[in-house]
Amino acid sequence: GIVTQQTILFNDTVRNNIAYGDINKSEGEIIAAAKAANAYDFIMKMDQGFDTLIGEQGARLSGGERQRLCIARALLKNAPILILDEATSSLDSEAELEVQKALENLMAGRTTLVIAHRLSTIQNADRIVVISDGRIVEEGRHDELMECDGEYCRLYDMQFAQVDNNSTVKTVTNVSGQVNK
Repeated sequence: GIVTQQTILFNDTVRNNIAYGDINKSEGEIIAAAKAANAYDFIMKMDQGFDTLIGEQGARLSGGERQRLCIARALLKNAPILILDEATSSLDSEAELEVQKALENLMAGRTTLVIAHRLSTIQNADRIVVISDGRIVEEGRHDELMECDGEYCRLYDMQFAQVDNNSTVKTVTNVSGQVNK
């Protein structure tokens, strides 16, 4: 399964967007995926619930709602390997928190490759690889990398001190981790 920062949604119903590629999924499975993705409540507030048309690329939804529908789709697919490519990069802090909770459900029991500049998405990874200028400069768990006082620690301090994150993008090509929970 894959969840990217650019969501792929269709001018169709919420139900069909979650079940995309597998029309044989039951209503119960679709609802369970929506609940695990923290999407169920906002879906039920829509005029027609799961039958609501969301517009081209989910135009009727917020960024966080679009992400959670894509997470529900990935949950429904139940793939053993998951790729998260900047899955929270375009979200505000409140939406990121909701998506982060959904991602925790999605990553449980799966091998997950996370590509992220927002370090909050990788803190619980079993292994974090820091890449700068196309080279691996550090690797380890969050706590190990924080003790090293290296590039990861510098980036972490910058992000959580609310310093301009644009310098992170220029310095680090990506930060990725594998999660096996």
